[in-house]
Amino acid sequence: MKKLFLTALFVVTFFSLSAVSASAVVNERVKVGLWYGSNALFSANLENSLGEGFEFGYFDEDREFYALGWTGETQISMTAAGDIYMNGSGAYSPDIPSGGYRFLGGWHVEVGGFRNFEEAADAAGEYGGYPAWISGEFVVRIGSYPSRGEAENDVNRYGGDGAVQSASTGVIVTVTKTDEILFEFDCGGARNLGIQPEGWRGETSTWFKGYKYAGAFEYARVTGGNINVMNVVNVEDYVKGVIPYEMNGGWPLAALEAQAVCARTFVYGNSKHTSLYGFDVCGSADCQVYHGLGSGGTGPSDQSDEAVDNTAGECLYYRGELVKDAVYHSSNGGATEDSANVFGGDPGYLRGKPDPNEAQITIPNYSYSVTYSADELTWILEQKGYSIGTVQEVYISEYTPLGNVKKVTFKGSRGSTTVSGDTCRTVFYSSTYNKSVRSMRFDINGSSAGVGGVIYASGGTLSSLSGASVISGSGTTGTLEGNSASVISSAGISTVSGGGGTVSRPSSGSSNGSFTVTGTGNGHNVGMSQYGARAMAEQGMDYRDILEFYYTDITIR
Repeated sequence: MKKLFLTALFVVTFFSLSAVSASAVVNERVKVGLWYGSNALFSANLENSLGEGFEFGYFDEDREFYALGWTGETQISMTAAGDIYMNGSGAYSPDIPSGGYRFLGGWHVEVGGFRNFEEAADAAGEYGGYPAWISGEFVVRIGSYPSRGEAENDVNRYGGDGAVQSASTGVIVTVTKTDEILFEFDCGGARNLGIQPEGWRGETSTWFKGYKYAGAFEYARVTGGNINVMNVVNVEDYVKGVIPYEMNGGWPLAALEAQAVCARTFVYGNSKHTSLYGFDVCGSADCQVYHGLGSGGTGPSDQSDEAVDNTAGECLYYRGELVKDAVYHSSNGGATEDSANVFGGDPGYLRGKPDPNEAQITIPNYSYSVTYSADELTWILEQKGYSIGTVQEVYISEYTPLGNVKKVTFKGSRGSTTVSGDTCRTVFYSSTYNKSVRSMRFDINGSSAGVGGVIYASGGTLSSLSGASVISGSGTTGTLEGNSASVISSAGISTVSGGGGTVSRPSSGSSNGSFTVTGTGNGHNVGMSQYGARAMAEQGMDYRDILEFYYTDITIR
């Protein structure tokens, strides 16, 4: 029998937590929500792909793992305690499956009085039961009965303390695809079950839902229902699991290094899921896409890992404080945008500017065009709570000084509505019709971002372009002659003229009652352009040049 670990297992930390005092990360460990909320799991499988089994326990307030017990099994499943049905293929369910099944009832005979896991495990072997840790005490539970009565009938047989039912906060650990119970954990929701893989030559990795992960796992079942699954992992390993899914791992090193600093800053500054779910950051595009060590041929590359190692611990700071929103996007179509015009608020470091970098490379699907019928837009708006009747007009009612869209107006048979900020693009999204507007830089039926309309300058608009000073993509300053110039707009390279023109507004859709949106870029246009970063890297600039271009007045340390 293996030695029992009854003390916390400490890890070496590589830089002071005080350097990022605003962080939700504790002891350099990140809790990443993988499956949670409406996607929480009734049962979750793990397979140790590089190790010798698993330890059962929990993470304390400092995120140190406290081991309670262990198993040599390399394939285990964590399932919501209670009545469990297992179908012919070994899948666990709370409902009776079609065809044959095996049943694990939620009632047990319980025997208490054990000082540690080893004593409980030895006794469980004699009784044909399993060890459990219930409200801070080791017990043995025997049988999986469908009712109290059947469990009570066997209490005297085993010399048990009584019949007990698994609580709605309990988690059962079994050998995957079997009814063999290894362990039960229930702390009334005060603590969550932790599972840590045993190492092989000091290394571990674990398969979960088609991806391999470093670190450990935590299973939260605080108020009953299904289980929220989290990966508990070192922050640098977390960043390595983000980079190849947010940026191509074969891109130039400087671009990957810039992405690494952004991803690390984001996780230290983000806490939007903490109060509701208890983890720091989710693993989807709602936060940053994270798939750990990858799956098969996909995942971190040597170069993406090198980028993380080269920038280890580095984050973005603004006026001495950790940047809270190190946001980024795929491409901006010609100009980034002030956060105030997209998300609201003005953090200072998210200021928009013309971006000449993207024009230096070829970007796949850089331009887009999508057409909506009046009926489609009417339905989409209704699903999002805008009841204006049949859509009759759609137009851009305000642009930002950088030529991005600030407001879009919809007029219908029963009224009108105007949306602003990021909603200008997201309001068009429909999974039903598989249509979306991809960026903040677009036209609708010929209305044009900064083309043939107002020409903006610092502090106001220009009545004439003649004599105006401009900054080229290379940073040199020149003077315009005449009253027209070529600019990068949502339509590509366009000609503008001075004068107090107005935003062009089509009176309705096309003759067949449709509205066509044409634009460039992909994303919300705030912060770093990933393709812009690639272009800057290919021109020989380093990651600090990239970050200092896309984020205003920041420092990197």
